[in-house]
Amino acid sequence: MVDPVFVTIAVVAVLIVGLSKAGLLGGLGVVGVPLLTLVMAPRDAAGMMLPVLLCMDAVAIWMYRKECDWSLLRIMLPGAAVGTLIGWALWAVVSDAVVLLMVGVVTLLFVLDAVFPIRKKLEGLPPSKPWGAFWGAVAGFTSFISHTGGPPFQIYVLPRKLAPALYAGTTAFFFAIVNSAKLIPYYFLGQLNVHNLMLSAALAPVGVLGVFLGVYLVRRIDARLFYRIAYWLVFLLALQLIWEGTHRLMAG
Repeated sequence: MVDPVFVTIAVVAVLIVGLSKAGLLGGLGVVGVPLLTLVMAPRDAAGMMLPVLLCMDAVAIWMYRKECDWSLLRIMLPGAAVGTLIGWALWAVVSDAVVLLMVGVVTLLFVLDAVFPIRKKLEGLPPSKPWGAFWGAVAGFTSFISHTGGPPFQIYVLPRKLAPALYAGTTAFFFAIVNSAKLIPYYFLGQLNVHNLMLSAALAPVGVLGVFLGVYLVRRIDARLFYRIAYWLVFLLALQLIWEGTHRLMAG
């Protein structure tokens, strides 16, 4: 028998991730796994989401195939590879609660930093390679644990003030590469079991629809409004992640 609560939450979670994959909703896509944990085990939620994410990545890359800042990716991807390996090594040690809390605190600090004038003096400067490699590593690690690599990625990329479509394309290529690198570790960790893959196949069309809808909206939204929305959503996301992580730590 189909559980209507499970179906509703799963569809909403995947649709939000799809919109985020297209560059809309800022980093709100990281609430996908937290939402799914309301109706399934966190590890299963992460495993089920990976094939869906890859389907959405493929669509986003095709839509933004000519719009990517490869100079930023050359800085961040080596760090992301290291972060992915660390996540694999610590898979059985680091809890989802700790990761959610850590990402939430860092993201909140990022948003608060945006209100200080000194930060505006840094915007537009050439990207720092060590700084980008560090945030790439954090994004790779948190992405491996719970697909929450968006906020660390944004901390480095959003201050570059890329055009919305270029930002969306750079994000799509970065996470397509990072998510592809997670396939082998997830397989050996048992996350890609038959049950999870069946759920992935059922939800993938919803995610793809979300990507197409998001691309349509991104190309029609004002750049200033785009970044205003992105920062506000990242702020709300930080509060949600902090609450969720703290709640799980206290409950566990």
